[in-house]
Amino acid sequence: MIRAVKKVIIDEAHWRLSRLVRLRLPWLVAGLAVGLAGSVLMGRFEQLLAQNISLVFFVPIIVYMSDAVGTQTEIILVRDLGGKRVNFGRYLTKELLLGFYMGLVLGILIGAAAWVWLRSAKLAVTVGLAMFINVTVAPLVAVLVAEVLFKEKADPALGAGPLTTVIQDVISLLIYLVIAAAILWN
Repeated sequence: MIRAVKKVIIDEAHWRLSRLVRLRLPWLVAGLAVGLAGSVLMGRFEQLLAQNISLVFFVPIIVYMSDAVGTQTEIILVRDLGGKRVNFGRYLTKELLLGFYMGLVLGILIGAAAWVWLRSAKLAVTVGLAMFINVTVAPLVAVLVAEVLFKEKADPALGAGPLTTVIQDVISLLIYLVIAAAILWN
């Protein structure tokens, strides 16, 4: 299996540009479409964001951290799928527990930072809770997308990154904005 992975890497380095575009571009176009849906989703919360402009300050970090956790999970899983058989249930359980603990720590840290910076308990709870939930959910999204692609015989190395990232972005925004609406809506 390792030889096969090395052969693919070596072969891909010599593939024509047109073949690489044909293999990679569809995943990015799908990401563009889902990303646009995320923009429309944010528009649905325009009034909430206008009343609580401080929420916007935390969108990049909420989305980034969710993506970073998902990307770590996905890269390790894709690497493991290429080298050996993976027990899906055990892997998913381990990653969910890991996400829970990382989410707890990162949620507390960002909530504390929001409190120190903006002195708003409601905003601190909103940001902290959103970070906790998103970082906990990110490994689930990463594992499920990579596993589905692997089972469908699609190369998870090509599709999992762009697809997982954009799905996680939209989920992160949705979770953040729903929590914000529940806590901050005036």
